[in-house]
Amino acid sequence: MIGVLGSLGSLGSTGSLGQPLPVDPTPIARPGVDWGAVAPVLVLIGGALVLMLVSSLLRSRRVTVFYTVFTCVVALGAAGAAVPLWREVNDADRGPFSTLDGAVGVDGFSTFVTFVLAAAVVLAALLIDDYLRREELDGVEAYVLLLLSATGGVIMAHANDLIVLFLGLEILSLAVYVLAAMHRRRVTSQEAGMKYFVLGAFSSAFFLYGVAMIYGGTGSTNLATILETFSTSALTDDGLILAGLALLLVGFGFKVAAVPFQFWTPDVYQGAPSPMVAWMASGVKVAGFAGLIRVFVLAFSAYSVDWQPMIFAVAVATMLVGAVLAVVQTDVKRMMAYSSISHAGYVLVGVQAASQQGVEAALFYLATYTFLVAGTFGVITLVGRKGDGLHSLDDYRGLARTRPVLALVLSLFLFAQAGVPLTSGFFAKFYVITAAVDAGSTWLAAVAMLSAVIAAFLYLRIAVSMYMADPGEEGAPQVAIPAGAAIALTLCVIVTIGAGFWPGAIAEMARDAVPVLTSLG
Repeated sequence: MIGVLGSLGSLGSTGSLGQPLPVDPTPIARPGVDWGAVAPVLVLIGGALVLMLVSSLLRSRRVTVFYTVFTCVVALGAAGAAVPLWREVNDADRGPFSTLDGAVGVDGFSTFVTFVLAAAVVLAALLIDDYLRREELDGVEAYVLLLLSATGGVIMAHANDLIVLFLGLEILSLAVYVLAAMHRRRVTSQEAGMKYFVLGAFSSAFFLYGVAMIYGGTGSTNLATILETFSTSALTDDGLILAGLALLLVGFGFKVAAVPFQFWTPDVYQGAPSPMVAWMASGVKVAGFAGLIRVFVLAFSAYSVDWQPMIFAVAVATMLVGAVLAVVQTDVKRMMAYSSISHAGYVLVGVQAASQQGVEAALFYLATYTFLVAGTFGVITLVGRKGDGLHSLDDYRGLARTRPVLALVLSLFLFAQAGVPLTSGFFAKFYVITAAVDAGSTWLAAVAMLSAVIAAFLYLRIAVSMYMADPGEEGAPQVAIPAGAAIALTLCVIVTIGAGFWPGAIAEMARDAVPVLTSLG
């Protein structure tokens, strides 16, 4: 045996006739890395690893303020690392660029999304702090998973390649599956995590099949290369490409909770811990739409005539189904789940326009909705109290008597979601509807306005319960407001009212967030 192994070793190094094998002197080409371009990703994933390491060195696993502060600092650090990139891509001398052999792109779009995701992480971390104490859930896992999920979202926003986009999607998703099942003592939380995981695995499979078909039809998974191929040659496998786009839409539709891929949303939102739902409804949705816009509006703009009808149909169904089914619910978390579905339809209205104005409107909607939905679920987290189970509409009866400020804040968020003037929600809806009209999709704009009218009844039901309904037998709910939640709600109120009076600041940033596909060099 030893002799045989020796002979095999000699054969592997010298060849069959005892002659040395030729050695290729050409060095292996390695893609260059612009570390500044990937700095936001490095800050988020590095912060998650450091937080995990530090917590392992502590004797006690009890939740401390340090975890919350550290998570917020990391998120702000990622946003700070994106500031030089924002200036660079908006500089006429440099502009958008790519790195890692063109697989990662840096433009105004990806940087804007990074800012929004960082804000969503800060809001979620502030809400998680008191929740973990109240529910006696020790450990740092929630904060680490939150940072890892945000890492996947940032990767999706920067992806110039379908493979990179899929990796970001999975990093984002796997962390969120665990976050949904974080409450170990609630069966509904475990059920929500399992249901989200199983259905998410199916959507990932559809997405991968879509990538395979796109590769078969174009010969590449790099978005810039695909776009260049469309402009320089005529492809004969249009059917394969259209099938791939349809499957990609299934994958993205699941993440953004668009109809008919929304069946998981009400059950998962109802069962998952409320602060985790705040992240799912804000950060996860933002990342999903970032990938959707990057693929459909940019890389496959040449096929916009083919995919616009698909987005049109999905947007109509998403807005109407979300609004109508939300009205008949009695659980507030399920109400907000269907409301979130309806809001996804409004963003799809901007995507369907397939124009720069539509992208700007979608970005403005996502940025303002992040604060709206985080603030809404922040109040829901507080009203749920210990056990996180008091989410019936009756549990909100008389809230204005014991906590008038909290009731006023929730009413503000609800009316903003309804599109009441002088709130950020009004301009968000106005911009996407205007983009649809300018793109010639007048009927889609009409459906959007009809959906807004239907959804307004939903938000009024909750407001009436808080202000006009008599408290139940147990009296008006006694709700404590911890410091972290108070800070998060204050930030959400400032942005909601500020963007209602002065929408120009966010609108101008969205206008400068031009999505561009750049190849290396």
